[in-house]
Amino acid sequence: MGSHYPESKVEINGCMARHYDALLNIATFGRYSPFITKSIELMEIKPEDRILDLGTGTGRNACLMTKHLSKKGKLIGIDISQEMISQFKKRCVNYPNAKIIHARVDQSLPLTQDFDKVFISFVLHGFPQYVRALIIKNAFEVLKRNGRFFVLDYNEFSYKEMPFYLKILFKLMECPYAFDFIERDWKGILQQQGFDYFKEHHFLQGYIRLLSAKRCNGHLVH
Repeated sequence: MGSHYPESKVEINGCMARHYDALLNIATFGRYSPFITKSIELMEIKPEDRILDLGTGTGRNACLMTKHLSKKGKLIGIDISQEMISQFKKRCVNYPNAKIIHARVDQSLPLTQDFDKVFISFVLHGFPQYVRALIIKNAFEVLKRNGRFFVLDYNEFSYKEMPFYLKILFKLMECPYAFDFIERDWKGILQQQGFDYFKEHHFLQGYIRLLSAKRCNGHLVH
């Protein structure tokens, strides 16, 4: 999606895509693996769940989720990057109930209202707000009633109040859209779109949050 949103850093290609997991470990000082593992545990995945992973990337998270599924469960990942799709297929080769679709998360998905859980990790912050709204709409429309939407991303915080070294790291790593993302009331935004019954868990000094919400209404609020 980089060609559609030039300032976004969500779509990763080339060398960065091939070494994405290693770079992510370095950027989080080796803390990514523990908190993503904990986040997936907090999702309370059931053996027969159907899970959609938006912006699934290399399949690292998808494999962790699929481990909780039985043969009756299913995970579908969606990504726009061919390099990421290739890595997903190699990583998830031993999980026949994990599939990937080449598609954009900001366009109507070729899927039905069939999912118990939708997961999106460090993707939503990388877009303008109107695009985030489209992604949320997609999540809402494919979830079963009472299905849950899980957003693992930056928490709400003040950039100005961050320690100096974290300010530098955040500015170097992130696109301009991320600065807008951290200032918004995401519970309020999700509630306006038909979600409710929120749960949240914080990581890395509270700068990262797993926010989950239940699809309650029978229709999307416009």
